[in-house]
Amino acid sequence: MAETEERFVRSRARVVIVGGGIVGCSVAYHLAELGWSDVVVLEQGQLSCGTTWHAAGLVGQLRSTESMTSLIRYSTDLYARLEKETGFGTGWKRCGSVSVARTPERMIQLKRTAAQARAYGIEAELITPAQAGELWPVMRTDDLVGGVWLPGDGMANPSDLTQALARGAQRHGVEVVERVRVTGTAVKDGRVTGVETTEGFVECEILVNCAGQWAKELGRQAGVTVPLHSAEHFYVVTEQVTGVSPHLPVLRDPDGYAYFKEEVGGLVVGGFEPDAKPWGMDGIPHPFEFQLLDEDWDQFSIIMENAIQRVPALESTGIRMFYNGPESFTPDNMFLLGEAPEVRGYFVAAGFNSAGIASAGGAGMALAEWIVQGQPTSDLWPADLRRFAPWAGNDTWLRDRVKETLGLHYAMSWPNRELESARPLRRSPVHHLLAEAGASFGSKMGWERVNYFGTAAPYTFGRPGWQETVDAEIAACRNGAALFDQTSFSKFTLKGPEACEALQWLCTADVDVPVGRVVYTGMLNDRGGYESDLTVTRVAREEYLVVTGSAQATRDFDLISRGIGERRAVLVDVTSAYAVFSVMGPSSRNILKSVSKSAFEGGFGTSELVDLGYATVRASRVTYVGELGWELYVPAEFAVTVYESLLSTGITQAGYYAIEAMRLEKGYRAWGRELGPDVSPVEAGLLFTCKKSGDYRGRDAVERLSAAGPARRIVSITLDEHLWGGEALLHDGAPVGHVTSAAHSPTLGRTVGLAFVSGAGLEKVEVQVAGERYPAQISRKAPYDPTSARVKA
Repeated sequence: MAETEERFVRSRARVVIVGGGIVGCSVAYHLAELGWSDVVVLEQGQLSCGTTWHAAGLVGQLRSTESMTSLIRYSTDLYARLEKETGFGTGWKRCGSVSVARTPERMIQLKRTAAQARAYGIEAELITPAQAGELWPVMRTDDLVGGVWLPGDGMANPSDLTQALARGAQRHGVEVVERVRVTGTAVKDGRVTGVETTEGFVECEILVNCAGQWAKELGRQAGVTVPLHSAEHFYVVTEQVTGVSPHLPVLRDPDGYAYFKEEVGGLVVGGFEPDAKPWGMDGIPHPFEFQLLDEDWDQFSIIMENAIQRVPALESTGIRMFYNGPESFTPDNMFLLGEAPEVRGYFVAAGFNSAGIASAGGAGMALAEWIVQGQPTSDLWPADLRRFAPWAGNDTWLRDRVKETLGLHYAMSWPNRELESARPLRRSPVHHLLAEAGASFGSKMGWERVNYFGTAAPYTFGRPGWQETVDAEIAACRNGAALFDQTSFSKFTLKGPEACEALQWLCTADVDVPVGRVVYTGMLNDRGGYESDLTVTRVAREEYLVVTGSAQATRDFDLISRGIGERRAVLVDVTSAYAVFSVMGPSSRNILKSVSKSAFEGGFGTSELVDLGYATVRASRVTYVGELGWELYVPAEFAVTVYESLLSTGITQAGYYAIEAMRLEKGYRAWGRELGPDVSPVEAGLLFTCKKSGDYRGRDAVERLSAAGPARRIVSITLDEHLWGGEALLHDGAPVGHVTSAAHSPTLGRTVGLAFVSGAGLEKVEVQVAGERYPAQISRKAPYDPTSARVKA
């Protein structure tokens, strides 16, 4: 048991951490390691009594991005040394893991997984069914296609890890106090100032919400959105099984929804059923310490039946314990980390989607560094709390969504997979017109967006069934014109006498331009990495229209708001006030002139108010597809009228899959793919967007990086084999990078993509696709129209 102070809380601490599970104790431990010892951890029950104690304790290293994978790798290193450092046993065992495939499709996924792991520096080996059986002797293998072996994975005892982290924090002066419940949060002038507890008020500068499945309600006390919902999660512990040894690896059988690990000669058998069972719709009861929910064998049956198929001995093995413990899940299956945009000094680390033990070490380290440095020290976007907007806190929406996201743990990771639950939510004003035209919709930031026009096709790792449809949309745009609904763009107005000054500091490009000019720019962090890339239009002397990606609405609004500081300027989110229709292609000017009296003769990067049918709209000459074209910003009440006017010209409608392929043909970067907090304009090849004179955030770092030269670059890549992104690049058999984005290009007749490549002078590489290697060409120039002659037409 950690050395705790029972029912005594001092009246002030620099940092208050709410929640004494493994995540809260990890944040405390890492703050202490960084020299912040004026920290108190408040736990309403006992340490680890919430979700942590009944976690299975699996630690798998590989995640969907390099940055998230690095956090888990840090966790494994931390857990390996923690026992020696603190004197507390952790149960950490680097036993490795085996994942097996029952189908050829799953094997393709595992082959892609192995290649991705190696690209991220993780040891991974493709294995045959026979080799899987050697690693896991009690497993049936005659129905398997193959598997992958990751020797660096492991397992630990969650409660022991929590105690060890708490002890490590306490040795540096952190206080850990049990049986104290937080009942309210005090906020003044937009900053957290303290918490009300059952033992009195505690003043603080920083509050860290690590309250697990209670985190949502705790956030609501301060007006902070923490989008998570509890769901029942099941596993059983069996009697001893002949052939099971203490060194047995973790086994995952995703086609059977099941995982297995050794425990005292028996097995822990758990899983993630495809149709989950949400819990706590009326709130989480209090107290709820070291408690389980009722057994539900009907819900668990799909997992158990598949487990018996994989390990036949289970059919005659007794069950020692049935665990049904609620855990919190998020709308996209990734945890929530970072400072809340609503309240300064309010941080969140919650919603770990049954992967809290694996993630806790790295997440605690990353959040502690964020708190101490005042900004993230690495790319945390996949887990950033600001990837959600306040609407994502709706309980009904969350309940329906987590029924799906829990099951995604072991669902096939199909390229372009769309979540199906809790939709539709946000719709463009012309959604009904798009649906009538046969649109196949995807979803981004809650918005229904057109992927393409045509019948939905099954998911595949090969050439998709919608490819001919998308190719036709691309051809229409390249040879004539196409109409895109891009209403989901995030749109802000920044207005005030010091709006220009604020943006000049935030933006790499010079935005002190004449009224009616559009500027493409980056926003960087102090390390010179991209916090965003966006367009800024000066619509009046003291007013700008800022347009950024759909997913970045909350994050970019927060970044700009912080960057304004005390300057006299006001930022307003006007996303819902405007629809955006893009008319792109060599015929776009003539099409627009057919429904307008305006000439559309302004050069690239100009923006003006024009008539269009009965309406007046803003027309900005920009492009993300590499053709002559205009983005039309239409007040929402005129949107249907304007769209119908455009349709009357006979223009082809197109979707986001076409946009993606065309931006790759042109080598245009995308934030979250090629650009991110760990990528500078030097690596991105975007130094031309950085002003030569005048200061901007991150300038010193950019100049240092430019002088040193990039260790890696973003390049265009072309080859004949179909890619989806995420594939490893090899040169002379050694990893030299990975593909960030890819699509089929009907214009080039090949696959086109963008990739990170280390090493100078490379022109040819190999791409590893599902275990096979294919030759590819790389270039720093765009494969399509490298001089942008078509854009300037």
